[in-house]
Amino acid sequence: MSDLRTSRTRLVGAATTVVLAALSLTACSDGTGVRGESVATAGTAGTSATHSASPASSSASGTSTAASGGSAKSPAGTSASKAAAPVSASQAPAAAAAADRPVTCEGSVTRTVAAPLTRPVNHMLLTVTNTGSRSCYLYGYPAVRFGGAQSVPPVIGDSKPQAVVTLAPGESGYASVSLSATDGSGTNGRTEKSLTVYFQGRSGSGSAGTGAHPSLPAKGVYVDDSLKVTYWQQSMDDAVSW
Repeated sequence: MSDLRTSRTRLVGAATTVVLAALSLTACSDGTGVRGESVATAGTAGTSATHSASPASSSASGTSTAASGGSAKSPAGTSASKAAAPVSASQAPAAAAAADRPVTCEGSVTRTVAAPLTRPVNHMLLTVTNTGSRSCYLYGYPAVRFGGAQSVPPVIGDSKPQAVVTLAPGESGYASVSLSATDGSGTNGRTEKSLTVYFQGRSGSGSAGTGAHPSLPAKGVYVDDSLKVTYWQQSMDDAVSW
């Protein structure tokens, strides 16, 4: 009996060992154990890495697209293009013509000198020189005021030139002033020490621009009610012939 129990015990132990060995082999080879989990984990990490890298790739692609196309549509680029646009060829001649167009001769673009003459007697010569950069027109005749006079003297009608006097820069025009009657027939004689010369515009009415204030001799000049002036002349000889 003792031998039989011992044999049964050994048999049960051997069977248990065989079962455990079979279970161990099954766990190592069925692909669902540790080895399978490692593969699954690696696959999951790879998938995650792929998804993680995808947005970055898309962002880089978008940046590249913006960099390649943005410069052509850039507002700043458009503004720079407009700013650098050349002046139209048709505008250049017009601007040049406007810059060369003559202006009206007046105090701000001329210098006026008043000089008493010995011949003809009782006369004074006005010389107006163009000091500007453009030609100017001397319209009509000088409107002169001696001292505090309230009116200007009349013009000698026959002295009117055939054309308007035109002064290029640096050129001079002339007019003479008959100060008093040579035979003493003038009235209201007086000595004046200041003079203002006003310039006429194209219409011939009123004055244009600013007046001139030429100096007179320290002793002044004698004038009376026979005071009169000539039209502006292109030459000095024409001015003093009246």
